[in-house]
Amino acid sequence: MASPTLDAELAQRIEFVVFDVDGVLTDGGVYLGDVDGRRMEFKKYDIQDGLGILLLRWAGLRVGIITGRVSESVALRAAELKVDDLVQDEQARKLPALRKICHKHHIALSDVAFVGDDLPDIGVLREVGLPVAVGNATEDALKCATLRLTRPGGAGAVREFCEVLLRARGEWEALVERYVQSRSEGHVK
Repeated sequence: MASPTLDAELAQRIEFVVFDVDGVLTDGGVYLGDVDGRRMEFKKYDIQDGLGILLLRWAGLRVGIITGRVSESVALRAAELKVDDLVQDEQARKLPALRKICHKHHIALSDVAFVGDDLPDIGVLREVGLPVAVGNATEDALKCATLRLTRPGGAGAVREFCEVLLRARGEWEALVERYVQSRSEGHVK
């Protein structure tokens, strides 16, 4: 399946990119366990997705995560990725959370891209300027998306989106070169 494309004018308008977690940054699986009476939760994240998010940040875009689960795993990943905004709401009130963030930073919903996959994401997908669904999103979420990715959540969908957006903005090649140069310089001890 061919990679999706995006209108350059729309891509240039985007100021804030927001991701769901379960089913987008992860494959939707959750590992639950108990260690000495303490609940433990683990999730698997895609490294290439993380690099795509780094490039979004280098392009000057604000990046956020809004999820309907509360998890230390998500807090750790958000800190590692240095996302600008993180909301974990066990009631999955994603649209009010997004509105609050946008109001705080003076960003119009029309200038937001949101990547989702399931029913808790539909309210946001209906309101943002660029609603995006991962390749294995539910039919209801797909109906709301104007950009449909080919890759499934947790397996490169986020990276695919980052590439599509940055290519449409005309920034991909320069950001890749900047990354390669940043990793090619310096001294090995």
